Amino acid sequence: MCKTSHRTCHERLYKYYIWNVKNIAIFASGEGTNAQNIINHFKTSSEVKVCLVLSNNKNANVLKRASNSGVETLLINKDSFYNSEEVIKVLKEHKINLIVLAGFLWLIPKKLIAEFPNKIINIHPSLLPKFGGKGMYGAYVHEAVIKTKEQDSGITIHMVNEEYDKGKIILQEKCSVTKQDTAESLAEKIHQLEMKYFPATIEKILKSA
Repeated sequence: MCKTSHRTCHERLYKYYIWNVKNIAIFASGEGTNAQNIINHFKTSSEVKVCLVLSNNKNANVLKRASNSGVETLLINKDSFYNSEEVIKVLKEHKINLIVLAGFLWLIPKKLIAEFPNKIINIHPSLLPKFGGKGMYGAYVHEAVIKTKEQDSGITIHMVNEEYDKGKIILQEKCSVTKQDTAESLAEKIHQLEMKYFPATIEKILKSA
C-alpha cells in the first residue's frame, strides 16, 4: 500500500504506465484487415498500444478503420517520406518501439531503418525467399504460386532491411496448395494464417525486447 498521498500514487502509476507501455506504429497502403486485427488484439492491453497508423494512400480504408478504432492516423507522401525527417520526427514523438508493415507498398528508406534498427517488421504472403521482391504483393503473389504449381505457400514475418523482402526471417507458417485452389481461395488461406500469427508474433517480439 502506498504510504504517500493518493495523488502521488496515481502520478507514479501514470508515469510507470507511460514509460513502460510498448508503442506500435502500423504502416499500411490498402484495406487494413491486418491492421484492424492488430488493433483489436491489443485494444485492452495495458502493456502494448497501437498509437499510430500511417498510410501513403489517401483512399486507403485502413485510415477509416484506424480512426473508427480511436487510433491516430497520418497520411504521408513520397517527399515527406524519402526527402525529409518528418516521419521520423512523428514516430519519435509517439515513442514508437516497433514499426509494423501490414500491406505497405513503399520501400523503407535507409534513414528510417537506421533510426529504428531491428524495430521494423513486415508480413509477406508467401514462404520467402520464394515469390518476394518488388511488385510481389497481394494477388500477384498468389497467382504466381498457383502458376508454378507449388504444393505449399504461407506467410513470412521478417525484419525489414534496405531490400524488399530480404530481412531476417522471424516466423514462417505453411498452408497446402491444392489443384483446386485459385488465387482467391489461396488468398483466404493466407489471410487466416495472418490473422492467427501476426498479432501473436508482434506480442512475442515486444515482450522479448
